[in-house]
Amino acid sequence: MTESVVIGAGATGVATARQLADSGQRVRLITRSGSGPDRPGIEPIALDAGRTDELAEALTGARTVYNAAMTAYHTWPETMPPLFASILAATERAGADYVMLGNHYGYQQTIEPLTELTPMLPTTRKGRVRAELWRQAKSAHDDGRLRVTEVRAGQYFGPGAVSAFTLLVAPRVREGELALVHGNPDAAHSFSYTEDVAAALVAVSADERGWGRAWHAPVITTTVRQAATEFAELHGAPEPRLESLTERDLALLSFTDPLWREFAEMSYQSERPFVVDDRAIRDTFGLKPSTLREALVA
Repeated sequence: MTESVVIGAGATGVATARQLADSGQRVRLITRSGSGPDRPGIEPIALDAGRTDELAEALTGARTVYNAAMTAYHTWPETMPPLFASILAATERAGADYVMLGNHYGYQQTIEPLTELTPMLPTTRKGRVRAELWRQAKSAHDDGRLRVTEVRAGQYFGPGAVSAFTLLVAPRVREGELALVHGNPDAAHSFSYTEDVAAALVAVSADERGWGRAWHAPVITTTVRQAATEFAELHGAPEPRLESLTERDLALLSFTDPLWREFAEMSYQSERPFVVDDRAIRDTFGLKPSTLREALVA
């Protein structure tokens, strides 16, 4: 039986582990706490993925390693590089293939739809981190040390997903209260549904065409207002009342959680249209995004 390892039990990591198990694979799900779904085919393992020797041992016998790990958002520049370096090194030692879950931060800022060929010329701290993590993995692939691919996703919808929409908008809309929106609620934005992203991670790793490059997961392009309106309808809530977050709002929120301080540098993705082109993964693997309603129902 094929064995895979998923590192990270966030919403997308769990969805990936479940989809792999549903396909008949045995899956080891590695997190610091050993958390994960209680279901046949998935073995939760408590392990710090930054401990390279221990991780390499835990990866023994795996065909594919899916890196869906995430550190605290406000610590990325300090914590992501050593963690990803450890996972890459351990995967190489284990002789497994390596699939990274990435995002769109590493691209240069542009008003055009993003494609996988958009230059990796970020101007933000978190963007530079993401671009460098991919460069290191791609270099390992080009050197023949292991096979590497990356699936890039955007702001998330889905059970357990953490995003500006799930944190700020959905809970308020459901209760019929005023929701503060990060950015322009009427700007087109490409969202990612966790199940669609998991399906993309599984698909690219199962096909020889998937290796050596990055892919955009299927996206749902809509506006925050449209998503909020459909979400309200699903919950029998009144028409959403939306207002944009001000700098003062973000400053006040940052006193409660350092997460909010990090939103400012990524505001360019929310204040104007931010559209992602997902045609490559659609045309190559036949993947399509779920509908907005399907994602919101979930």
